[in-house]
Amino acid sequence: MVDSRPDPDALLARVQRDEAAARRGRLKIFFGANAGVGKTFAMLAAAHSVLKHGRAVAVGVVETHGRADTEAIARDLVRLPLKAVAHRGQTLREFDLDAALAWGRGLPGGVLLLDELAHTNAPGSRHAKRWQDAQELCEAGVEVWTTLNVQHLESLNDVVGGITGIRVWETVPDRVFDEADEVVVVDLPPDELLQRLKEGKVYLPAQAERAASHFFRKGNLLALRELALRRTADRVDEEMQAYRREQGAAAVWPNRESLLACVGAGAASDKVVRSAARLAQQLGLDWHAVHVETAWSLGDAGRQRVQRTLALAQSLGARTAVLSAPEAAAALVGYAREHNLARLVVGRRERAWRWPGRPALTESLSRLAGEIDVLQVALPTAEARDREPAVPPAQGLLARQALRGYVAATVGVALTTVLAEGLLRFIAPTNIAMLYLLVVVGVALWFGRAPAAVAALLSVAAFDFVFVEPRWSFVVGDAQYLVTFAVLLLVGLVIGQLAAGLQAQAQAAQERERRVRGLYAMSRDLGAALVPEQVAEIAARFLRAEFGVASAVLAPPLAAPPGREVLAVLGPASVAPDLGVAQWAFDHGQPAGQGTDTLPGSACLMLPLKAPMRLRGVLAVQGRGPRWSPEERELLDTCAALLAISLERIHYIDVAQQSTLQIESERLRNSLLTAISHDLRTPLAALVGLADALQLTPLQPQQAEVAGAMRRSALRMSALVANLLDMARLQSGAVQLNRQWLPLQEVVGSALASVEETLAGRDVTVALPADLPLVQLDAVLIERVLVNLLENAAKYAPGPIRIAARVAGRHLELDVADQGPGFPAGREAQLFEKFERGDRESATPGVGLGLAICKAIVEAHGGRISAHNLPAGGACVRVELPLGQPPQELAV
Repeated sequence: MVDSRPDPDALLARVQRDEAAARRGRLKIFFGANAGVGKTFAMLAAAHSVLKHGRAVAVGVVETHGRADTEAIARDLVRLPLKAVAHRGQTLREFDLDAALAWGRGLPGGVLLLDELAHTNAPGSRHAKRWQDAQELCEAGVEVWTTLNVQHLESLNDVVGGITGIRVWETVPDRVFDEADEVVVVDLPPDELLQRLKEGKVYLPAQAERAASHFFRKGNLLALRELALRRTADRVDEEMQAYRREQGAAAVWPNRESLLACVGAGAASDKVVRSAARLAQQLGLDWHAVHVETAWSLGDAGRQRVQRTLALAQSLGARTAVLSAPEAAAALVGYAREHNLARLVVGRRERAWRWPGRPALTESLSRLAGEIDVLQVALPTAEARDREPAVPPAQGLLARQALRGYVAATVGVALTTVLAEGLLRFIAPTNIAMLYLLVVVGVALWFGRAPAAVAALLSVAAFDFVFVEPRWSFVVGDAQYLVTFAVLLLVGLVIGQLAAGLQAQAQAAQERERRVRGLYAMSRDLGAALVPEQVAEIAARFLRAEFGVASAVLAPPLAAPPGREVLAVLGPASVAPDLGVAQWAFDHGQPAGQGTDTLPGSACLMLPLKAPMRLRGVLAVQGRGPRWSPEERELLDTCAALLAISLERIHYIDVAQQSTLQIESERLRNSLLTAISHDLRTPLAALVGLADALQLTPLQPQQAEVAGAMRRSALRMSALVANLLDMARLQSGAVQLNRQWLPLQEVVGSALASVEETLAGRDVTVALPADLPLVQLDAVLIERVLVNLLENAAKYAPGPIRIAARVAGRHLELDVADQGPGFPAGREAQLFEKFERGDRESATPGVGLGLAICKAIVEAHGGRISAHNLPAGGACVRVELPLGQPPQELAV
């Protein structure tokens, strides 16, 4: 009988969730396959609908992208003011979270519209991402409506990138989507979307033409639409499952096809698993494989067969589980209803023997759950016996244990007979049967089912031979004793089976409790770990206690760049793993080594440590044989997950400490730069003036040389202080760009004129095509970039210098190249950091600020700067500036 009473813990958890949801604001997501399907318009239309019903609505951020219909429908809604954020010389308009919180507190029950949930906020904002703003608003009780495209979901980012060839860098964690209170799908057929794109209703004409040739291809749109609908269907399925659990739905709802394979202890259960796997593959279904341990289950040999069968099911893609219950049918129905599995696959043996009065499993399933389809796989009993594998040598110990059980049953019955013979004068013969039942129970508890059955048979025989008239023979004088014999045998067999089954269930429960307690202790210790070596020590201690095996944890250095990690053993390890196998498991993110199909000759099983963000290392476990049981593998996987999370936590603690130190160092450095540069500027200007005055005065040749050296040193020091001051101003964001549409030729000519004295006698080649487009830039700052690059080339390269420019896609590339020794290999990117120089110790003057200033100025223009060595020798610095559309009067 299935217990249909609600779980008190589940009811309490539900009440707590309802209370938390009542305090929290709702999050509603308008979800679509891609841009242009009408998410923002649908959100605004829904906002107008609730506005008519008296609810307050405000627009936090709405991106119309120039669409006339969207702008028209958004015009009548209240808009919260945006805040100004200064970033790299530009003023950005960003969502004002504090203003939204103040609005929400003033108008409880209002709805805030927050478009583009995956948006990255400008540096300096409270949160890095807009979805974090939405979470804070919901925690404050404000209802938030937002929009999201499928390509912005973190789990689908790589899939979308592989389909479209375009990687989206702004993503939202899947948990935000899954925890949203409501998701509204906004869908549009690809043909209709392409027509909207042609009509300019998605992007402006120039952007629409580029999008149609890249992202907005029909194949891409079809694939994205399928991903969006599938992801939404998965969410709806989870909501339906949660609703069924909350409402205590007793029947399976066949809204989604799925299979449950019922795994028995027989040797032919593999056929059930393979049949279910084939059917699931043909129909594209999810499937589970479950074994139920009951009081009638087999012993250790049968349990080992079950573990092998479940391991096979797991390798074929099933979710496996082992249940403990008095009746297999009730447990299977309960599992199927809990996971909403509409079809059960069971084995059917021809002419299979069973206890009298016990219905077949299929009959019990049909009686308990008529809404579930039961599929039977034929398992002929004779063929199954013929194909049953021979007992491996490892089971010799089990055979010896069974032999000891039979000996104990015989000895126990004999001792009971001797004792009963002495008590025959004090008790009736029929009461002696109770002593034999006690022996059967004891044998069942200590040695299992088969010895208990032998003890029951021997008890009946001994009782008949010794205590039933005529004694010392198997002849029965009174026919009533036949009933006594039958009841004694039946009760002995049943009690023996039940006692052995309950003992096995108790041992299994104790084993599970012990492992859960071990996992709890391990997770508690991992929470206090501060260095990776402690994580490895905790893992080794847990695995030695649980499985008696040696282990090692391998991880790359914390500062290793992604994609080039080389594993190293953390701390002292109790096993020497194969580093090649471990590196393969880490690079591919898949288990390898003993017990797997990849490099099974290894002495260790390698499990990748998958953390929420990325792989953190590999757990190497000394193998114990060709296969681990499903329960053991599940425990190992749980252990690996805990280790990965702990290593990632330690990594981010280290990152946070380094970031804090770097921020404080940058703040102190900028303060010193500002203070020193301001304090030195006035005396240096005076020194330059005095040096100029001395040169105007008639001096002796020796004195004139000293005055010239003084002037050059003062000018060099003045240039250094100017660089320090400019760097401080750029870092603080105090520089405002004065961008104008100018020809690049003018800026290059002005820069060459500024360094004419420095480049005296040097061969400078300028290759600027006459048809270069106008560039929107700050002429003074870009001139400073060119001056710094030319001065660097003059310092480090004695040969000619070449300046060249060309159009590359949507960028203008400007190269400054020389024929000197080139940049140090592998340090090209570091040279653009503050106080970095090509030569650590050099007589060449400078402190390493020129390229850092160039990088800050170029990035403030929205461009990039890079350095590389030329194949023929020499160095080249490339500046990439974005091209735009100049005003019509300038373009003409």
